[in-house]
Amino acid sequence: MKVIVDEGKCCGAGQCVLIAPEVFDQREDDGIVILLEPEPGADQHPLVREAAAVCPGAAIEVTEQA
Repeated sequence: MKVIVDEGKCCGAGQCVLIAPEVFDQREDDGIVILLEPEPGADQHPLVREAAAVCPGAAIEVTEQA
């Protein structure tokens, strides 16, 4: 799995950080997403998929690797 975030789409809601704090964080000044782990371990995959699904700005893109 690879994760890409589009900071321009992020509205700073923070749902990703609540769901997958080992993969996502937020900037202190404006709350925009910070990607901590672009290739998370298999144990994080369900959480990352959930974070992408609930992101109100659709700022998280997940691609599955073969």
